[in-house]
Amino acid sequence: MFIKSLTITSGAKVIREIEFHDGLNLIVDESEKQITGNGVGKTTVLKLVDFCLGADSKHIYVDHETKKQEYKLVKDFLIENKIIITLVLTADLENESEIIVIERNFLARKELIRRINGDSLTEEEFDLKLSNILFPAHQESKPTFRQIIAHNIRYKDESINNTLKTLDKYTSDAEYETLYLFLFGCEFTKGSSKQEILARIKQEDTYKSRLEKNQTKTAYETALALINNDIEQLNRKKSTFNLNENFEKDLAELNEVKYKINKTSSLIGKLNIRKELIIETEAELKLSKSHIDLRQLEIIYTQATNIATTIQKSFSDLVAFHNTMIEEKAKFITKELPVIEKSISENNHALKRFLTKEKELTHAISKSDSFEELEHVIGELNEKHRKKGEYESIIQQLNEVESNIKELNSLLSEIDGELFSDNFEQIVKNQLNKFNKHFAEISNELYGEQYAVKYDIIVNRKGQRLYKFSSFNANMSSGKKQGEISCFDLAYTLFADEENIPCLHFLLNDKKELMDDKQLVKIAEFANSHNIQFVASILKDKLPEEINKEEYLIVKLSPDDKLFRIE
Repeated sequence: MFIKSLTITSGAKVIREIEFHDGLNLIVDESEKQITGNGVGKTTVLKLVDFCLGADSKHIYVDHETKKQEYKLVKDFLIENKIIITLVLTADLENESEIIVIERNFLARKELIRRINGDSLTEEEFDLKLSNILFPAHQESKPTFRQIIAHNIRYKDESINNTLKTLDKYTSDAEYETLYLFLFGCEFTKGSSKQEILARIKQEDTYKSRLEKNQTKTAYETALALINNDIEQLNRKKSTFNLNENFEKDLAELNEVKYKINKTSSLIGKLNIRKELIIETEAELKLSKSHIDLRQLEIIYTQATNIATTIQKSFSDLVAFHNTMIEEKAKFITKELPVIEKSISENNHALKRFLTKEKELTHAISKSDSFEELEHVIGELNEKHRKKGEYESIIQQLNEVESNIKELNSLLSEIDGELFSDNFEQIVKNQLNKFNKHFAEISNELYGEQYAVKYDIIVNRKGQRLYKFSSFNANMSSGKKQGEISCFDLAYTLFADEENIPCLHFLLNDKKELMDDKQLVKIAEFANSHNIQFVASILKDKLPEEINKEEYLIVKLSPDDKLFRIE
């Protein structure tokens, strides 16, 4: 898929229309003697394309370095003038039979515009439909559409400075594993399941950490043993008092009731914590469920199938699949909720009975003439029984958590058994070899150095195995990172085409003035000859003479003619 055009409009007024073409597309800043540009909007062109592909609107008017400072002039202009950004994609720049028109604005609620081919969508439906159109065979929730296209759009620091780690700094190695197995065509349908299990393990670990906030399980077990010993000694001391039979019986029963009260109260508290965690997780999943007017979609889908006959999956199928997957996740997470709720109810009833009994026994014991003599011993026993009940409840909860973690790790082991089998690892090796053939050839042609991507099977700090992909220079020389990144993106496009893997045929790059002139010229020549759109923002006075030509310049900006033409 290529970019045909990007248009900025306010009502009927066209503020700027940018036409793209095959090969090299340059967005230039004509300011004189600038080092990094003059805020004229050349990077914003890339951001607007990204915005139309699902990025947050804040990227357009928030400083990407501070993450807080807003460019109020730009934000107010976009909102007050009801600016609409229209991105047109096409499968063929010469034959426009398959066109995708994406429209977005910067308003909210009822005035918000988020459309694909005229169809208004929610944020979740928007990404889902783009994924369905651009990557129709991808049926899993992971990697996400935004993750798949991250390497095609490089203007953020992470993607400008890293070849493979193009996502935000909070992205886990497990997510990168799923992403690159997908990108390299290593078919593995359980990537989403693996990430779900890892999320559950993380949830259980968090719960375990809360339970062990003050002490570890072994510390509680040791303390419980000491408490039992103290109770035994106090009971022996109490037995030396000259008590009547009824007093002894009532006192023993009172201690047992207090023990049960404390143990039951502690258990109810722990069960409520677990219930809240499950309900929070279920609520988050339900928010991600898609609700779309399928009848309206049927009409649109009929129109779409008349145009694009290759669509084999209906959008309703995809939405149904997505919602079913969300429901299954919710069922998996909440399957123990009825048991927990039943246990809470039963324990609440038991607690009421114990409290009533405690009141009766305390009243009976208080009438005894021996109560004052035993007050101190009874107080100690009560405290020991309270702690005993609390500790036993915590230990019981910890045993349940450890059992859940063990079960989840068992499921993870089954998945890893397939993922790290000799057969699957051989698939990974074969696919990387195919990709590296292109990567090494392109980097050698452009820079005289051979770059490659390798994988290592690592074990993280939690003992979980993962494929970790990284790039390296096979010649062991000091290759430039900017060159490596561009070679990777070009190589991946050729590799994907060769393997019939759907991919975007445009590469958006910022700050290309940092690249050596000769390297930039070679990349331009390569893109021009291999049906790839290489879109780069650059200062015009940094342009090599060989590509400083009108045919490559799709938009020229300056302090007097900035992108939005704000007066």
